[in-house]
Amino acid sequence: MMKKLLFWACFAVGLNNIAVTAQVGPDITTWIQNTTLTGYGGYISNVQHVQYSANYVYVSTNCIPLYAIGPWPTNPNVPSPQNIVCEFPRHPMQNTGVATAVGLGTIGLWSNGVSIFNPEDGFHWSGTTWAMGPGPQWNRNALIFEGVSFDSCLGHPAPGGDYHNHVNPRCLYNDADSTHHSPIIGYAFDGFPIYGAYGYSSPMTPGAVKRMKSSYVLSTASSRAAGGPPVSTYPMGDCIDDYVYTAGAGDLDAHNGRTCVTPEYPGGTYAYFVTINDSLKPAYPFVLGPTYFGVVGSTNTHITPVGPDTTYAPASLGVNLVANKTIKYVIAPNPVADYAYIYMDAGNVNNVTATLYDMNGRALRAIYDLQPSIAYALDMTDIPAGMYLLKFVSGDAVVTERIVK
Repeated sequence: MMKKLLFWACFAVGLNNIAVTAQVGPDITTWIQNTTLTGYGGYISNVQHVQYSANYVYVSTNCIPLYAIGPWPTNPNVPSPQNIVCEFPRHPMQNTGVATAVGLGTIGLWSNGVSIFNPEDGFHWSGTTWAMGPGPQWNRNALIFEGVSFDSCLGHPAPGGDYHNHVNPRCLYNDADSTHHSPIIGYAFDGFPIYGAYGYSSPMTPGAVKRMKSSYVLSTASSRAAGGPPVSTYPMGDCIDDYVYTAGAGDLDAHNGRTCVTPEYPGGTYAYFVTINDSLKPAYPFVLGPTYFGVVGSTNTHITPVGPDTTYAPASLGVNLVANKTIKYVIAPNPVADYAYIYMDAGNVNNVTATLYDMNGRALRAIYDLQPSIAYALDMTDIPAGMYLLKFVSGDAVVTERIVK
């Protein structure tokens, strides 16, 4: 009798664990968590905390990336920790009413907790000159008017210190890899994922990959209507309103997304895609279109989570100190769909070797000479689903992490 009671108790615990595990999806595991590694200014970088309930994910972040950022020519602002908590719905829904405009400020987060901004720079044409704030028409293109202040990662700080990207976050993923489906690199505030620049050629069939093309076409008009800024002084493209959505001109809809299958959502989802041209330069509308596809809450930042919530604690935050040698890193995402991204801390020793082993001890692949302050991609696209070990070695300093595919 005691054995039967023990069996059913264990079975109940197992069911509970399965139920909890079933709640953990890409909207939770995508975030690159870190509580020890520092980025710009010595501030804690990436995402510090992820909580989730049945309906929402809460992401706590400083908006400081782990990779090196700056300088910002002509921009007097400097990044500072934002210490915000953002809310994302776990069951996003299409907005079937009037679409919600993507306003100024944060409209979502990249997977490393950095803010996503819309395509505008916050000025509009008032009839005779540029005026601060968004207008009904002729809003300035941030890439044109602020691009000179972007750093090599195509980001810069806002007046309040919020480091952000209006366009493709080129240091977050490999935007030159046109042979694989891009990873999820963020989420919009309507809860739908944002992918890098490459998706499946056929929206509902995994297979060949192509660069996703925007369906916005630059106007060829010789003048702007309604007293807009003169084209002779401000050429077409200086205003986001110069781009006209043309159905079928590209792969994406008016929101800069589409309904499709992805490695993380094999059953299909709506997804946004970062858009770049064939020279890997940002292409309007860059991330999200002028409006969200989904329903957006009235407040998305500076949220106080309403419990009960579960804290997601990935196993892939590592540090090992041996003989005055330091190996510090972040691995994300984990579980892995195709690529695991390894971020090496600035305080690391040089020339670390990372070797991936299966559970039988066979070495599958290795990355040599990992250096401080650099991100690396571990290709696991051709590796079967299962559990693996990633071993970091530098002299007598050794640390091993579990990775789930």
